Amino acid sequence: MTVVRHTAESLLSPVERHFADVIAEQLRMRDGLTVSDSERRAWRRSLPVLAEDLLAAGLGQVEMLIEYRLPLTSKRADVVLAGVDRRTGGDLYVVVELKQWSHVEVWDEDPRKVLVNTMGDRPKLHPSLQAEGYTRYLFDFLTVLAEHPDAVHAVAYLHNAARGDVADLYDTVTDQRTRLFTQTTRGGFVDYLRDLFAPEPGRGAADRLLSSEVRPSRQLLKVAAAEIKEREQFVLLDEQRLAYEIVMHEVDKARRSDHKTVVVITGGPGSGKSVIALSLLGELSRRGVSALHATGSRSFTQTMRRHVAKGSTRTKAMFKYFNNFMEAEKNALDVLICDEAHRIRKVSANQYTPARLRTGRPQVEELIDAARVPVFLLDGQQNVRPGEMGTLDEIRTHAESKGLDVIHVSLDEQFRCGGSRKYEEWVLKLLGLHDAAPEPWDGDDGFEVSLADSPFELESVLNEHLKAGYSARMTAGFCWPWSDPRKGPGQYEPALVPDVQIGEWRRPWNVKGDRAIGDAPPSELWATNPGGFDQVGCVYTAQGFEYDWNGVIIGPDLVYRDGRLITRRAESRDPALKPKTVTDTDADTLIRNTYKVLLTRGMVGTLIYSVDPETQTYLTTLLP
Repeated sequence: MTVVRHTAESLLSPVERHFADVIAEQLRMRDGLTVSDSERRAWRRSLPVLAEDLLAAGLGQVEMLIEYRLPLTSKRADVVLAGVDRRTGGDLYVVVELKQWSHVEVWDEDPRKVLVNTMGDRPKLHPSLQAEGYTRYLFDFLTVLAEHPDAVHAVAYLHNAARGDVADLYDTVTDQRTRLFTQTTRGGFVDYLRDLFAPEPGRGAADRLLSSEVRPSRQLLKVAAAEIKEREQFVLLDEQRLAYEIVMHEVDKARRSDHKTVVVITGGPGSGKSVIALSLLGELSRRGVSALHATGSRSFTQTMRRHVAKGSTRTKAMFKYFNNFMEAEKNALDVLICDEAHRIRKVSANQYTPARLRTGRPQVEELIDAARVPVFLLDGQQNVRPGEMGTLDEIRTHAESKGLDVIHVSLDEQFRCGGSRKYEEWVLKLLGLHDAAPEPWDGDDGFEVSLADSPFELESVLNEHLKAGYSARMTAGFCWPWSDPRKGPGQYEPALVPDVQIGEWRRPWNVKGDRAIGDAPPSELWATNPGGFDQVGCVYTAQGFEYDWNGVIIGPDLVYRDGRLITRRAESRDPALKPKTVTDTDADTLIRNTYKVLLTRGMVGTLIYSVDPETQTYLTTLLP
């Protein structure tokens, strides 16, 4: 979707002298973005240069799609030029990344990245590779381009730079449909445009691009199938295999008879939901069936992109977020695999969503509408945030209101891929999420549960397991502040703050964002990167992951009083529990569900410690 459409002639006309303000207003309305003065200045300086080059090439009627947003993402290309191919008479598109950089050099550590003189030392993606990536994405997701791979080209235009100041950038440009131009080579850019486009109006090409159906291309599916098959070997057993076969059957039926069915697969931690999801994605891709994987968890989605799709930018595009489908065309996909579907929220809209999309439409309806066979994989007791409503009953209600059949497959009777079903039931009883009362742990072959006497002991035992070659992590209830990194005395770089303090034991929470802080990995890699052991994970980071050994610190928001475990909302530092719209009853459920998630991450064993002495004493009666 584009913010503003102009021909080169119209952009340069006197009546459009305020075009930068128009673009900013459209971005505010479409994406809820507040545009900085520097970005407005960039438009005023760069867009007229491009328009003048088009005029110089005799291409004043080529359409400029400004701030074009790639479908199903929040990424924006500076300009997409739409016009008529001089050679074939067909549609032709050029993605243009406009840069005002005057001096750029390739980063020694990675030739795909560059260092810009005016932007500090942080490396940026090579602008030609950025533009090339956008063209590949468009080809992979817009059906209008599916049979015309030569119709999309890419250009990085550094219109303030002399060729000599960016000479080593040319070594990275190897794709025949990707070019790099500078101020020095502006004449060459004009010739390039004249050679590509016919001097005819581009409005038809622009219309077809903007109205194209959005779905994964067959080439992308082929790439994804190969990537997933190469990275993982999945074995599905019993109910897992049943769930897989049911989905495949419904896909075949939907394609043969224009039928639509909703499939819901439920199961506790370790029951293999994500194994099923990736098995389905791989097989559907191999068969050329349009399918995408989506979750509501940034950590989970980023880990899928980094590990399952490792090395393949194209395959990473197969992994989306639930809120990417607000504007999806109805039934455009064959299959949408909604993993971790307990994270579905009431609505996709948030404070940054433009007003036109704040319709109040339930997120579950957006997901159901997006595909012929929507598949939801969920654990009904992992709702840990207000507004999360991904349950079997909710999905069934919305599906049946649309006249759709719902098939439910339960994995709860299936043995776990790892960990212990018996332990999971013990946790549910402990937390009051089961009809039966808590009971002492009497052991289970292959799974260990023990009580640590202190956080020092908990960390020490986990560290020994780590040294022995197991994976291990520490987590805690959200009962301590979570500070932003800051510089200490004598420090040159910001460091994590040891907010989780229990007596003399102090450790930081995991990193909040997507950039490493020192040896601490980004939040989405906390569970899988070796550097994650030294931080305490919060539920929003740990949810969706499993590791061999799990250490859980129970905070003062869950304590034993008068013969039972009670929650104390006031002790929680979770900002999600502060709004007045969250009732005490809802807060109680969310806190218990949080500990259910934290306590069931371990595949081999779990260590527990409570900061509350009375609760710790109670736990000794259950874990002798």
